[in-house]
Amino acid sequence: MYKLIKQEGFARRGQFETIHGTIETPAFMNVATQGAIKGAVDAYDLKELHCQVQLCNTYHLHLRPGDERVKKLGGIHKFTGWTGPILTDSGGFQVFSLAALRNIKEEGVTFASHIDGHKIFMGPEESMQIQSNLGSTIAMAFDECVENPAEYDYAKMSCERTSRWLYRCKKEMDRLNSLPDTINPKQLIFGINQGATYEDIRINHMKEIAKLDLDGYAIGGLAVGEPAEEMYRIISAIEGYMPKDKIRYLMGVGTPGNILESVRRGVDLFDCVMPSRNARHGHLFTHEGIINMNNQKYENDDSPIDSTCNCPTCRNHSKAYIHHLIKAKEMLAARLCVIHNLYFYNTLMENIRKSLDEGKFEEFYKENIYLLDQRI
Repeated sequence: MYKLIKQEGFARRGQFETIHGTIETPAFMNVATQGAIKGAVDAYDLKELHCQVQLCNTYHLHLRPGDERVKKLGGIHKFTGWTGPILTDSGGFQVFSLAALRNIKEEGVTFASHIDGHKIFMGPEESMQIQSNLGSTIAMAFDECVENPAEYDYAKMSCERTSRWLYRCKKEMDRLNSLPDTINPKQLIFGINQGATYEDIRINHMKEIAKLDLDGYAIGGLAVGEPAEEMYRIISAIEGYMPKDKIRYLMGVGTPGNILESVRRGVDLFDCVMPSRNARHGHLFTHEGIINMNNQKYENDDSPIDSTCNCPTCRNHSKAYIHHLIKAKEMLAARLCVIHNLYFYNTLMENIRKSLDEGKFEEFYKENIYLLDQRI
C-alpha cells in the first residue's frame, strides 16, 4: 500500500508498505541482476549502504541457477540473504535487448538464450510463474519495450498487446498467490506503461492499465536512447493520468540529474545499473560532480573520494590508494568504488526525502541539478 505523505509541486514524499518492509520514497533500487551487485557487494553490505530495495532479473535467474531451484532453496530472500523488499523485472526488457534472438507473438516471446542459444518461451503466465518461484516482494508485469524511435503504428499495436498481456499477468498472479506452496502469497504486481515517445499512446495506455487497480505503476520504454528532454516530456504528459494513490516507478533511470528531474515530475521509484557499472570503471559520483579515478592526478592524493561522504570507502581509504588498486587491476578497486557509488545514490535519495519533508525540494533541486552530473 502506498501512502502519499506530502507533495511539493509534483514531487511526492511517501511510504510504500510491503510484506518485507516499508520503502520510504522517493527511493532508488540497487540492481542485483543475478542475485548480486556486480563488484563483490553482498546483501549484508547493502544494509550499511542505506539500501532499501534490491532489484533482481527474472530472465537471468530463470537461466541460472533456475527459478525452480531458487524456490526449493527457500526463495530469493533466503537465497541472497537480503531481507528487505526485492523487485523482480518480468523478462520483458529482454524482448527489447535480445531483438536479434526473439520472435514475438500474442502468446508470448520465444528467445534464444544468450548463454548457449537454447530456445526459451516466455509469456505473461510464464513470467508470473518464474517470479512467484523466486518469491520476490514485487513482480513486474510482462510487457514489450519498443525501440526509440519507433513507428507509430507498431508502438500502438505493441501497447495494445502489452495491455492484453497485463490482464493475463494479473489473473495468473492472483492464481499463484492462492496456491498453498507459494513462497510469497502477498506478492505485489506492477503494471508498465508503454508507448514510445507518443503522448497520445502513452496517455491512452495509462488510462487503460489504471483501471486494473494494481499495486503500482511503472513507466517503461524510456532511457533507451532518446534525448533526456523527450523522457521528461513523456513523464509530464502521463503524470496526471497515473493514480495518485499508487507508487510510480521509472524503469532504468538514471543519472542524479535524471532522478532529480523525474522526482520533480512526480516519480517515486528508480533503478539503474549506472552507479555500479560506472564505479567498476573508476567513474565516481561526488557532491561536486563526477570524477575519474583512472586519472594520474590522483596518484598522490591522500584525500577521500568525497570529503562529505560517510561511506566505508571514504572513511577508510584515499584517492591515491584507490587509483593504485585500479592501475594494479585489483578486484578490491571495483568493490570500494561500487560501495561508494551505491552509498552516494542511496544518501542522495535520503537528502531528496529530507528536502521534501522540510518543504525545500525546489531549493535542493536548483542547488544540485547541474552540479551532480558535471564531470570534474
